Parts: sequence; structure tokens; C-alpha cells
Amino acid sequence: MAKIPQQTGFLFDQSRCSGCFTCVIACKQWHSIEYDAANWRRIETIEQGMFPNLKVSFLSISCLHCQNPPCLSSCPVSAIHKREEDGIVLVDPAICLGKERCGLCEKACPYEIPQFNPSCEFKMEKCDLCFDRLDQGKRPICVEACPMRALDAGPLKELSKNFADGQEADGFVCSVEAKPSIVLKRKR
Repeated sequence: MAKIPQQTGFLFDQSRCSGCFTCVIACKQWHSIEYDAANWRRIETIEQGMFPNLKVSFLSISCLHCQNPPCLSSCPVSAIHKREEDGIVLVDPAICLGKERCGLCEKACPYEIPQFNPSCEFKMEKCDLCFDRLDQGKRPICVEACPMRALDAGPLKELSKNFADGQEADGFVCSVEAKPSIVLKRKR
């Protein structure tokens, strides 16, 4: 796989996330995803400790547009590809065989990201990093919607300036093989 000149990804500041689900709702509304059909972005609640020393944190996660995406290499019909200019991982639903006939991308993804929407013939779909908005100089809708400014998106080199190579957050296990395009700041 050719080296992407400027890999685009997400920044997630777990110390700022309140688990409000605004990013999830904004994504569903922007992309016209039915409430119970698919979740291109999800919030996970991580509870740690025991009373009276409890800690709750949230993890907002979507496709991480991995630098070495296992979903891409597992697709037998090449329905998944990376854009050469920014490394965004996209799916062509017209080529996808769907969950009924394949589903290999779902099994390959270490983050359980691929979704199979029943209203779209169970073809794979996932976060596309709002590439159409990025192409217009705008930020992804989840980033724009976040009231706590816990999300950002852009070139990984720029995002990592603030948090070095943050790959740790409560509830997140970094896949060294996939190399997810995300910079994280853990909640302390």
C-alpha cells in the first residue's frame, strides 16, 4: 500500500467528553441514518473502580480510518478503498456483497466499526469522516456539533502537536497492526 502524503484522522479528548451523544445524533441527522438502522459514531461508557472510588469516562468512536485498515485487505471484491490524498477509508455500497453474503470486514475490524443497515440491503457502511465537508474546507459534523469540543479532525501530524502521539484512553486498545488514525487524550 502506498504511503499517504497527509493521513487525516480524529482527535478525541476524553477529558472533555460528557457522554451527551450530540456527536452521534448530529451524524445520524446529517447522513439521514434512521434511529435504529446503524451507528456510524457511538459512545461507550467506561466504568472503573468500586464504591466509593468510582470513575466514569466516555469514549466517542467511529471508523478510525486506519493507516493499514484490516477491513480493506479482508474485502474480497475491493469495495473498500483509501483515498490517496488523505487516507480516508471509504466503502462503495454498489460493490459490497453485504453481511448476508460476506461480512468479512466486520470480522477483521478490531474496533467493530462496520455497520450493516437493513434499509440498505445490509451493505456495509461506516463513518466517511464527512469527506464531502472536508473537501469544502469544513470540519466533520460530529466535530462541529460537539458542545464540549472533545472532537477534532484533520491531518494527524497537526492533531498530534497538542497531544504528542496519544494512543491511550479508557476503554481503547490501540491495534498496532491497523494503526488507527486517531490522537487521544485520556481522562485523568
